[in-house]
Amino acid sequence: MLEQPLKSFFTSLSQSKSMNKLAKKWGLKLGASQVVAGVTISEAIEKVKELNEKGLSATLDHLGEFVEERTEAIEATDHCIQTLEQIASSGVNCNLSLKLTQLGLDIDQSFCLENMERIMKKAAELGIFVRIDMEDYGHCQQTLDILAELRKTYDNVGTVIQAYLFRALDDVRALEGIPLRLVKGAYKESPEVAYQEKEKIDENYFNMIKLHLDSGTYTAIASHDHQIIDRVKAYVKEKGISHSQFEFQMLYGFRTNLQEELVKEGYNVRIYVPFGIDWFGYFMRRLAERPQNVAFALRGFFSK
Repeated sequence: MLEQPLKSFFTSLSQSKSMNKLAKKWGLKLGASQVVAGVTISEAIEKVKELNEKGLSATLDHLGEFVEERTEAIEATDHCIQTLEQIASSGVNCNLSLKLTQLGLDIDQSFCLENMERIMKKAAELGIFVRIDMEDYGHCQQTLDILAELRKTYDNVGTVIQAYLFRALDDVRALEGIPLRLVKGAYKESPEVAYQEKEKIDENYFNMIKLHLDSGTYTAIASHDHQIIDRVKAYVKEKGISHSQFEFQMLYGFRTNLQEELVKEGYNVRIYVPFGIDWFGYFMRRLAERPQNVAFALRGFFSK
């Protein structure tokens, strides 16, 4: 009975600018160090190396939200480019993930696109794939518009589609041929634009997965839900879909045993590895997704 109130509580916290600002001064407290791979690029790269040694690939995300100044967006852009350079120089098996609001989307869409062009130019030079994370519904169409512009020049860029949105299946159809990460969704959305019931979200999610796999497009299935994972395993076996056409994706610090089991079974598994001082919003959304994670976080906090 507490699940929905807890979800609303942590979702509200994730959107609090004042709490986000305060959390930057705390360091990786409240158990966040279990799910955030440090505050510097070098710390995160070391974590990626450890994952690679276990047969897991990765995608690095320099965390950041609530960017309202052009200087902040330019700094974030520079940081993404530095991360790409560190990925290349270290030789790790790793992509880059990023959020457009961190690059100035709420300031000016054209300005954000210019910043993305800088990042994509460097990523293309280094042969690294870039994933544009999907944010809340209010930024959905803007994100897809920027993706469309970038795809005119670059084929090493994709995005994320969230299953709880009514528009999700139509978006997957429209993005056939573009590598997508498919997720259930982690933001609190209105009943006017999104499913609210878990059963409907789960079914829409699996329909998205089947649609994208059937199109022959590379598909990243981002879920810790073992029931979804088992359904995907059965589906690809039934359809004769090669393991090289898809990967499972999970979050750093969560269900590590399952991650390693999937690798042993011959599946591609990529771990989303966030890092940086701007960790609070990300961490609160993880707690909102599964209130069971609160106990997980507290164990990490009290074990320090």
